[in-house]
Amino acid sequence: MSTTPKTASGTSAERADDDLGAAGSQLSTAPKEYLPNLPSLGVIGWARWFWRQLTSMRVALLLLLLLSLGAIPGSLIPQAGTDETKVADFRKAHTFLAPVYDRLGLFHVYGSVWFSAIYILLFVSLIGCIIPRTYQFVGQLRGRPPGAPKRLTRLPAYTTWRTEAEPEQVREAALALLKKRRFRAHRAGDAVAAEKGYLREIGNLAFHIALIVLLIAFAWGQLFKSEGNKLIVEGDGFSNTTTQYDDFKSGNLFTSDDLVPFSFTLDKFTGTYEASGPNKGTPRTYQAALTYSKGAYGKDHKDLVKVNEPLQIGDANVYLTAHGYAPLITVRDGRGKVVYRDAVPLLPLDSNVTSTGVIKVLDGYKNAKGVSQQLGISAFLLPTYTKGSETASTFPALRNPVLNLTPYYGDLGVDSGIPQSVYQLDKSHVKGFKDAKGAQLRDNLKPGQTMTLPNGAGTITYEGTKEWANFQVVQQPGTAWALGGALAAIFGLAGSLFIQRRRVWVRAVRGADGVTVVEMAGLGRSESAKVPEELGDLAGILYDQAPGAPEPDDSPDHDTTPDPQVVPAEGAEQ
Repeated sequence: MSTTPKTASGTSAERADDDLGAAGSQLSTAPKEYLPNLPSLGVIGWARWFWRQLTSMRVALLLLLLLSLGAIPGSLIPQAGTDETKVADFRKAHTFLAPVYDRLGLFHVYGSVWFSAIYILLFVSLIGCIIPRTYQFVGQLRGRPPGAPKRLTRLPAYTTWRTEAEPEQVREAALALLKKRRFRAHRAGDAVAAEKGYLREIGNLAFHIALIVLLIAFAWGQLFKSEGNKLIVEGDGFSNTTTQYDDFKSGNLFTSDDLVPFSFTLDKFTGTYEASGPNKGTPRTYQAALTYSKGAYGKDHKDLVKVNEPLQIGDANVYLTAHGYAPLITVRDGRGKVVYRDAVPLLPLDSNVTSTGVIKVLDGYKNAKGVSQQLGISAFLLPTYTKGSETASTFPALRNPVLNLTPYYGDLGVDSGIPQSVYQLDKSHVKGFKDAKGAQLRDNLKPGQTMTLPNGAGTITYEGTKEWANFQVVQQPGTAWALGGALAAIFGLAGSLFIQRRRVWVRAVRGADGVTVVEMAGLGRSESAKVPEELGDLAGILYDQAPGAPEPDDSPDHDTTPDPQVVPAEGAEQ
């Protein structure tokens, strides 16, 4: 056998596609780009040209890049639907930039006109790209690999040899070999045509479809999502209604009927911390024991909610997001009547849960003269009090709790109609209680101790400390679809990158001297060493079944036939 050198006119599969006709066509379903005939374009022609540009892969990637760049301001600039307080602070601090951002829609990026336009164009581009490619690919699957071109020497990978086997035997052996190697193969005239690597196009289509699924899931989740926060003290409960949330935000198409019906009670919060070493104060155990029920008349169930281990109730996830302390306070008026008794949540100021807050007694309190007043008591809690460190706790657990109280009386401003925080005290219309020296009354209390207000105004007792936990309830439909789309996109992209679609032809004809001439050639979508290597492997196996015959100038007793070798095209990648 001898290898025949080639004189290919091109050095790439694209050149082969142009020269080989049907044999080199449709190795993918990517639409070909045509330059418009500008002088003859009318309205319909321009519309078709614009549609081709919109549904091209280049434009789809550009829109995807713009969508990614457009999401950056949404991460760096406070968003109106997420944190109104930060937006208000930004407006106060940046009086020049705020109006510019308003006009550009940067305070609500994901609902802005420009972001929605990019989103919709990308969606249309992907659909317009997928539908014709899917139709074309189904047609390719239903058809057969194209027959061999007249001149196999023009293909990027080629080999030939002479054999004494009959042409029909060679073709039958080649057909069996290619089918065994999972090629789609059939007889086409004097040759066998085979094709392999359809998973590349399936992966490509799966990647595009997965992107559409991701876009739909993202849009669905944004339109119908809900997210609320609720602070609950041990022993208190919560029902999943919008009125019970401390703060609540939702998508544009969300309604209160979409809330999952459930309720739960915080039985106990457990937090333990590293007692020593470099990680002193770091939480070791951080969990909330809940008793919950589904629906209005569901049975009670018990469960633990931990950080990053939410409680799942239907489509709702209940996350544990924060923790703090709630001193149990009892207030009595001048006659000894209990006018207030409740656990008051305080907000942590540092990692050691040094906490601050306000106790507001709005109704029922009367001073020693029987005059109705309101009380406001500033509270400052140190879970672990240490002498020499009176302004901050030295450990987050309740090792030596001390509660500092500063009482005031007067009008707290809650009846003015202006909303105010339950954690802040408006001191503009209140007066402080004075001690014996005429200074502002202030005292440190340990659990069980009582502060006596001057002039028979009553008492304030620190009875103990409960713990509170903050929960975030999230409903965001479409997350499962988004996860499935992301995984499908990854696998589809991997398939389109690492699987190569290629074709192989084997021609066996009887030569002028009566000896069978075998030609094998391969063609891939792009230049790659894999096609020549695979063709050489197939040629070696087929050569063993149809051994080479002596060249016409060789004597029968002196066979110098070499093993089959694949010769790449001139200038092609080796």
